[in-house]
Amino acid sequence: MRGEGSENRVLVDCTANPAPLGLMGFGMTTVLLNLHNAGFIALGSMILAMGIFYGGLAQILAGVMEWKKGNTFGTTAFVSYGLFWLSLVGLLILPELGLAEAADGTAMGYYLLMWGLFTFFMFFGSLRINRATQFVFGSLALLFFVLALGDFTGISDITTIAGLIGIVCGASAIYTALAMVLNGVYQRDVLPLGDTS
Repeated sequence: MRGEGSENRVLVDCTANPAPLGLMGFGMTTVLLNLHNAGFIALGSMILAMGIFYGGLAQILAGVMEWKKGNTFGTTAFVSYGLFWLSLVGLLILPELGLAEAADGTAMGYYLLMWGLFTFFMFFGSLRINRATQFVFGSLALLFFVLALGDFTGISDITTIAGLIGIVCGASAIYTALAMVLNGVYQRDVLPLGDTS
């Protein structure tokens, strides 16, 4: 039953913006993995744990929160990339557990190519957001395509170049997340996002 005057009430969304959480989970994990791809650190439990918990689960949580806000783009992006991280960790640990054969370079190339195509189309969706988000998606699409090329060809220098691209991509996601947090806290542009409006 409606109370008197309830037809004039406007519901205000007072929930927090989940995008910084998703972007930080993506950005920090991407930087760490690509420090490995660029040859600076070994692939070990630190990267795998980040892939499961921050890159994976935190992004999925952010995606569910975006769904609650009615943001189809944010939901699709964060849940998809969260599951990307979980699937990547699965590709690495399933063979170690004796549960599956390790994927060869061709299989990994196609895996990364599919993610590159997905990201390329998501980049077009980011054109309605801000320049910082556009850079994240544009550099991520490039990263996936270069990683795929490295796996298809087996040329390690290509993977090293991809690692450098990935460090820049991850850092741009961290910047975007921090800009959203600080701009929200201070209610002004502390760090510019390059709004498209």
